[in-house]
Amino acid sequence: MSIRDWPEGERPREKLLVLGAEALSDAELLAIFLRVGVTGRSAVDLARDLLSVFGGLRPLLEADRTRFCAQRGLGQAKFVQLQAVMELSRRHLACRLERDAALTSPGLVRSYLASRLRHLGHEEFAALFLDSQHRVIRYESLFRGTLDSASVYPREVARRALELGAGAIIFAHNHPSGVAEPSDADRRITARLKEALGLFEIRVLDHFVVGDGEVVSFAERGLL
Repeated sequence: MSIRDWPEGERPREKLLVLGAEALSDAELLAIFLRVGVTGRSAVDLARDLLSVFGGLRPLLEADRTRFCAQRGLGQAKFVQLQAVMELSRRHLACRLERDAALTSPGLVRSYLASRLRHLGHEEFAALFLDSQHRVIRYESLFRGTLDSASVYPREVARRALELGAGAIIFAHNHPSGVAEPSDADRRITARLKEALGLFEIRVLDHFVVGDGEVVSFAERGLL
């Protein structure tokens, strides 16, 4: 049976309009993105099949191009659309951060940094440069690869902060292993950066470690 033959209250689009997007299941939301199913399978059936194959919504959203496009009902056009949707989501979070002082929206900061770093297969060290009122100036990726105290250069970070006129910084990096617990190297890096930036009266407000399902704050742990 086609979705068009379903009772109106059960069709994903109509359900969204009446109840809001949060009322829909992962499969129903994905079905709206897919728009159509395949022979013998409605869009919702196809969405359920895909969620089963990938092991959930997040692995599907973060799948690489080759694996994504190999699935029935998907393809390059859908991959391009999905990447655009994901980037729109990240930019929406960035716009909200730029509007408010970072420290008044700690949950938003956490969500934004996770959206930028959580899906990466390599380690990446980034910073939110803030003005003296703790409003976001810019997000930048600073270093990538295996991070240790020898691969993060405080002088380069300080130079960039001065170029941008930053008065404070929030650092973040990811652990591709999925474990967000700060390592000894993470603590050493943070201490060196805090000391170097303090010479220029630039405050380090926090350092977030982004794992698979968790984001750990140095400030909340009392590690700054």
